[in-house]
Amino acid sequence: MINNIIKFICFIVVIVVFTGCKSTLTVKGKFPTPVVNKMPYTLGVIYDKDFKDYQYTEQDKKREEWEIDVGDAQLQLFNTVLPAMFTNVVKVDDLESQQNNTIDIFFKPHVDELQYNVPAETKLNMFEVWIKYNMKVYDNQGQLLADWILTAYGKTPTAFMQTQESALNEAMVIALRDAGAGLTLKFSHIPEINNWLKKHAKKETSNGEFK
Repeated sequence: MINNIIKFICFIVVIVVFTGCKSTLTVKGKFPTPVVNKMPYTLGVIYDKDFKDYQYTEQDKKREEWEIDVGDAQLQLFNTVLPAMFTNVVKVDDLESQQNNTIDIFFKPHVDELQYNVPAETKLNMFEVWIKYNMKVYDNQGQLLADWILTAYGKTPTAFMQTQESALNEAMVIALRDAGAGLTLKFSHIPEINNWLKKHAKKETSNGEFK
């Protein structure tokens, strides 16, 4: 009987220890609206479930276990950046959307990889974050136009943040802002997209509309 009690207590201790080793973070931040000239097109944006619910879980047993929920934050970022880039942005479920007749091009982002680093030798709350996005653009017939990789980087700006959670959150937010800036600046310069824009150029009329 006593042995069973001891085993039970040991089991509870192990559970508590391992549960306590896991750190969780839901990334939260503010993302400024970029000031750029809008492209006179309707963009259909596709956010699949993996993108909307994206969560990173540390798999390396030698590192501290982290669960990082990025889904809502990156949705907030893209929902801020894309309407600044295009005259009209609509959310669609897939390339076969019934709205296709009003959409000029489709855009579908995907997280390929997320990595973070803690300078262990300094023992400070400073994180580095890398996010690798796979960006795909399709024409309104669903044909792939462009497929490229956008890498974003963020670093905790100070070592004097109160907690690891706040330090990692800040690095994540900076990386997401970097992704937004990269998308804004590079989108129209992707060769295949640039060619499409030239072929489908719309001229502005005297009343500010495009034809």
